[in-house]
This record gives sequence, structure tokens and C-alpha cells, in this order.
Amino acid sequence: MRTLGRGINLTRLIVINVFFFGLLALVLLGLFVGSRGARVTDQTVLVLAPEGALVEQYSADPLSRALGRMSGDAVKQVQVRDMVRAIDAAATDAHVTRIVLRPDRLQAGGFASLREVGAALDRFRATGKPVLAWGASLDQSQYYLASHADKVYIDPQGGVMATGLANYRLFYKDLLDRLGVQVHLFRVGQFKSAAEPFILDHASPESKEADAFWLGGLWSTWIDEVAARRHLDPAALRADVDNLADRVRDARGSLADLAVEEKLVDGIATEQQFVQMLRKQGVPAGKKEQGFRQVDLGGYLADRGLSNADMLETGNGVTVVVAEGEITGGKQAQGSIGGDSTAALIRSVRNDGRTKALVLRVNSPGGEVYAAEQIRREVELTRAAGIPVVVSMGDVAASGGYWISMNANRIYAEPNTITGSIGIFGMFFTVPDTLAKLGVKSDGVATGPLAGAFDVTRPLDPNVGVLIQSIIDKGYRDFVGNVAKARGKDFASIDAIAQGRVWTGQQALERGLVDKLGNLDDAIRDAAQEAHLGKDVHVRYAEKPMGAFERFLTNVGDSTEAHVAMSWGVRLPSWVAMLPKLAPEFALFRTAEAGKPNVYAYCFCSPR
Repeated sequence: MRTLGRGINLTRLIVINVFFFGLLALVLLGLFVGSRGARVTDQTVLVLAPEGALVEQYSADPLSRALGRMSGDAVKQVQVRDMVRAIDAAATDAHVTRIVLRPDRLQAGGFASLREVGAALDRFRATGKPVLAWGASLDQSQYYLASHADKVYIDPQGGVMATGLANYRLFYKDLLDRLGVQVHLFRVGQFKSAAEPFILDHASPESKEADAFWLGGLWSTWIDEVAARRHLDPAALRADVDNLADRVRDARGSLADLAVEEKLVDGIATEQQFVQMLRKQGVPAGKKEQGFRQVDLGGYLADRGLSNADMLETGNGVTVVVAEGEITGGKQAQGSIGGDSTAALIRSVRNDGRTKALVLRVNSPGGEVYAAEQIRREVELTRAAGIPVVVSMGDVAASGGYWISMNANRIYAEPNTITGSIGIFGMFFTVPDTLAKLGVKSDGVATGPLAGAFDVTRPLDPNVGVLIQSIIDKGYRDFVGNVAKARGKDFASIDAIAQGRVWTGQQALERGLVDKLGNLDDAIRDAAQEAHLGKDVHVRYAEKPMGAFERFLTNVGDSTEAHVAMSWGVRLPSWVAMLPKLAPEFALFRTAEAGKPNVYAYCFCSPR
């Protein structure tokens, strides 16, 4: 036992020492980094090569992100605000001569956030500095962003794959029938199709009609904007996309040659040829393993003190609260929306004394009705406290996402935001037939007609169906009634454009569901003007603040020396693999509570 004790104590000391000297090494590395001075020197090129999802807010905490970068397993997310902030800063930075955009590893969730980054690129170009884009191969979302560049180049083995938008879903009715699972759907809204896969084996005519309308609106915006930026005829561009198979065959399978022929790109170049092109334009040579003098997004933000700028702002002004992801009950982590946590965040912002105006940035398809109502009430209370609230919609602010937005002073959306879907539904599953297949039956007694009525092992009592449908009907009346009150319209006029139907931002503006088309900056300026803050406006994001140690690790993780260390093999192998989400409907059940009706305002409206 003494020997075992000595062994345990020795192990403890080894672990403590390894941890201590590891932290010491990080501190020394940080001091070394600080002594190296600025890394952005004259004639530097800002390289924007985002990897992973373009998000409004990180889903991982700052410490995890910093450690991930230093281990080589960086979280595959890029914040919209970071890209916009870096581009706008570089526009007036005498050390930055141009931007090189590499969007071929970006996974965009929607077009509205891409449009916001693209607007920043347009502002950069307006200063006379060029933006050059290069990619190994570009899909239609990546190309949508690349089309903002002065010149677009593609690898000889690559191309531009623009095929149009689709919204196909899996249907589970036949599977559930075979398993003996009975699905009881309760909904209001002719076009509220979110739960159709559980009761049908195909999309309903109403669902196809509604989807075709908003998808067509999104695609028309893509066609018109890309055509305008590339000086193409919209009709010809649409025809080229529709006839892609024949066009590729005629180009003998070369997507790159076809992209040049269709004037989607300006030239074909390997990465090395692209670097040589920059050198011939006067860009100086870079450090070892860098073909030209450059700084990446993380390095530029850290060097210019922009990484934590929105969290360190202390003056009175506009506070931005991000509501991104599914809306669920309780407390949720950063990067998702919790009824308790997001409502508490808005409440704390309202009471902290610094907030003179609130901007709610919404990027959510919705979720649980009660959680959405918790947040809506806080928005209403914030306005009642004399603090103006302006909503800025991102890629999607539909169903529950619209629920939390409706009571703002004004609502901004991009033309290609997905919104609306004003409708709710509830589901209840019973499995007596499933149990019967296994030779299991449920039997017993109850003290009343509804006692044990939500027992999934028993058939659904018709009275329970009446009860749940009544709850859903009341929820829909509340939803439409609150929208009518907030928008200054009567119930019938909102009901006519509700019914669970999805709209683009442009279509929603035409129907009075949003007030203006614009981006987050437009919403911030409007909020500042509403609060009479003048021109010099302090803007901060309401998030969990980073401690000094977390800020230190964030800066170290973005350092040039850390990147060099990783190039020497001082990192963990990357393990993140992006898997297609083929059955998003099942995400609803993650927070469903057994024994009670679960009511949702949710929209499965993400085109692919």
C-alpha cells in the first residue's frame, strides 16, 4: 500500500509539473510574441481564407477556441463581425494594399451573412484598393462572395458549380408505420409543413407551392446580384446554370474553361501562378513558406487590437445581443438560444445603465414557443423602459425567430433573409402497436378520464387530441394577434400572410412583416439615431466577458510564432469532419419533455 501511495503521489507531482511548465512555456511565448512588435508592415496583403461555418457568434467559449488554435484543431467557425471589422479596418490601414479572398473552404449557412461580408468588400474597393479572389473550386455560396472581388481566378482543376437552390427533405411515415409508431400532429397554418415528414411520405402541394415561391425569390436575388457584379445578362446567366450539364459537355468536362467562357471568372491559375501574379504587381516576398507578404484574419485582428474590441467597450451606447441557433428552454451555451439565458441577457443589458439602445441580431429558425415568448417579453419590457430596440435579421429569422423579433421598434432584413413562417405545431407519439409487435401490452386503472392520458404506451384518447389542438389554436391566435398588434395591422390581414408561409426579406418587406432592407450596421445606426446618441457611437456585444488569461491565450493562439510552432508539428491532428445533416427534424426531440405536449414555432427552411 505504501508503494502504491508513493506511485500515486509521484504521478500527481508529474501531472502538476507538466501543467505548470506548460503554462510557463505559454507565458514565455507570449512575452516573446509581445517583444516582436507589429507583424503588419508596409505593403502587406490581408488574406481572408475563412474555414468552416460563417456564424454570428461562436458556439465554443474563448478558452476552447484559443487552445484549439494552438493545438491545430481550431473550431471551424468564422464570425461575420470579425470579417467585416477586419475588412473595414484594412480599408483605412496604410499598411494594407489589397485583400486576397480565398472562400473555397467557407461553409455558409445562408446568403444574408455573405451579403454583409460582401458589402464590406465593396467598401474596401471603394477606397481604390483591389480585392482579388482565388479558389481551387467554388460552389454557388462561395462564388456569391467571390463575385464581389475585382478579379476572380480559379484553379485549372477547379471550376464554379452553380446549380440553383433546392429544399428536399426525408419523409419517415412508412418507416414509422412499419415500426407501429403512431404520430399525432396538431398544427395551425395551411403552409406549416415543418412536421409533415412524420405524417406523409411526400411533400404536400401546399408545402411545394410555398417553398417554390421563397426559393425562387432567393435564387432571383442571387442571379440579379451576381449578374450585376460580373456585368452579365441575368437571363443568360440563368440559362447557363439551367443548362450546366450540356455546357460542361461542350467544354469537354473543364469547369474552369467553362467559367472563363461564361465570364464568371477572369482567369485560370494555379496557386503558385496566382502568387507570381501578385509578385509581378509589386507585392513583396513574404517570410519562409509564404509566397508574398501577408497577414491572415486572426493575425490582423490581434495585431490591430480588434479581437476583443466589441467586448472591451465601456461607454454608453448601443448594445448588440446575438440570438443564433434553435430556441430551446432553460439556459443554453453561447451560440444557441435559451429561453432563460437569452431573456436574462437582455434583462441584464437593460439594467446595466450603459445601454441606450439595443440591437437584437437574430439568426434562428425558431424552436420552443414558450422559450420564444420569454425572450419576446424581455424585448417588450426593454422598450417599455425607454430603450429603443431594433432587430437585424441574418440568414434566417423565421417562425420562433420572427416571434422574438416582432416587438422591436423596427425590423431590418436583407433581401435574401428567410423569414415569416408564422405558425405553430405540436406532436405526440404513441407506441402501443410497437409494443404489441414485441408481445408487450399496457393495462391498469386511473382515477379520471385524463389520468395517464400522456402515457405513450397507450392509444391517444380523443379528448387529449381536443386538448392539444385547443392549445395549438390558442398559440396561433396569440402569435398572429401579437404580430398584428406589433405591426399595427388587424388580425385578418396578418393571418392572410401567416399560415406558416415562408418569405424572403424582400417578400416580407412587400407584405409589411419587416420595415427596411439593410444589414447589421444599418440597424445599429438606426438604433443610435433613435436613442439620440450622435455620430460617435459606442457599440458593444453582450457576451460572457473573457478573463485576462483567456485574452492572453487568444492572442497567443493568433500569434505568428504559434503558427510556426504548429508548422513544426507541435499540434494535434485535425479530426473535425463535416457530416451532412440529412434528418434535421429529429433535432426537435433533444429538448422534448415526456408526458406533456411540446409546442413549436419552427421552420425547416435552409436551402441546399
